Amino acid sequence: MDPIYLDHAATTPVRPEVAAAMCQALEELPGNPSSQHAWGRTSRMRLEEARERLAAVLGAARREVYFTSGGTVADNLAVLGRWRAARRGVAAGAGGAVVYSAVEHKAVIGAAEAAAREGAERVVLAVDGDGRVQPESLDDAVPAEPVVLSVMWGNNEVGTLQPVAELAARCREAGIAFHTDAVQAFGKVPVRVDRVPVDLLTVTAHKIGGPKGIGALYVRDGVAVEPLVHGGGQERGLHPGTENVAGAIAFALAAELAEREREAEAARLAGLRDRLQAQLVERVDGLIVNAGGAARLPHILNVSLPEVDQEALLVSLDLEGVAASSGSACQSGTVEPSHVLVAMGRGSADEASIRLSVGRGTTAEMVDEAAERFVRVVERVRSAAFGA
Repeated sequence: MDPIYLDHAATTPVRPEVAAAMCQALEELPGNPSSQHAWGRTSRMRLEEARERLAAVLGAARREVYFTSGGTVADNLAVLGRWRAARRGVAAGAGGAVVYSAVEHKAVIGAAEAAAREGAERVVLAVDGDGRVQPESLDDAVPAEPVVLSVMWGNNEVGTLQPVAELAARCREAGIAFHTDAVQAFGKVPVRVDRVPVDLLTVTAHKIGGPKGIGALYVRDGVAVEPLVHGGGQERGLHPGTENVAGAIAFALAAELAEREREAEAARLAGLRDRLQAQLVERVDGLIVNAGGAARLPHILNVSLPEVDQEALLVSLDLEGVAASSGSACQSGTVEPSHVLVAMGRGSADEASIRLSVGRGTTAEMVDEAAERFVRVVERVRSAAFGA
């Protein structure tokens, strides 16, 4: 059987032209961009060109874009780094709150937990049954001294789009730094910091056909963020360490290509997702579409199957040549229900929840064949469970 890759939300194949640009940079730019000689100056120039190009896609100024080693680092800088900067000079033990939604990526949750260990108050915003934060909930939930509020643009497990523009505007009025993890949304929906008043924004390359190991944090002018790593002046001191010049060049190209194709590709992906969803709903008894009533990212479909063993389902899909996941790739190997589904009032130990995500290489024929295999696998897993 031909393999069918339906795990683009975990990572995307690197686009050939992006890989070519990265390989060329690796060959042609041997210098450390911090070195003063010609080789170093050339690398520095190319790095800043990449920063300018990525900033243009985001609607930001070049000085507001900081390269990191990925989305997790950028999320930690935004949440923990912002909290540390805000409490600098405050008496020991004084708090200030870190606020985030119950469906955030584990990178945001982990950073908030780290801030709590250092004295922050931690406030979690509830979501509705589709995983959406209600903007009016900020009025009652946000404490007196919030330092940063983080709500992701589009959920990485179920695809729910959050009301980021309204949340950011409310935070702007209240003087709260607003961060959004736009890792899944970037390249799929319009993500522009000159149109939505976010203060901090996370993106990464490997979700849009770029390489792994390179991400970026947008920091609006005037927003203070404390570095988490010390000992160098790279990235203007916010994220020290020798810069990944080739990765930055590849990221910038991937971002430009994704933005150029975004509108047409998003419509195509949504059509494929809906085609797959319709077939599974029609043919699999008891199947539940998670966040089916919400505006969603175009490439993510998350479904639950009561009384089906999740591990058996994933293994069987793999044996059938279908790449899928149980949710965030950062939680692979865990047996606990997804915190996202639990927050939505779903998720239990006796049901399987599967994320299927389409991408540039996905075709209608692949979707139809994947549906056939999915139905076959569910029937086999259910029969085995019934026989046991």
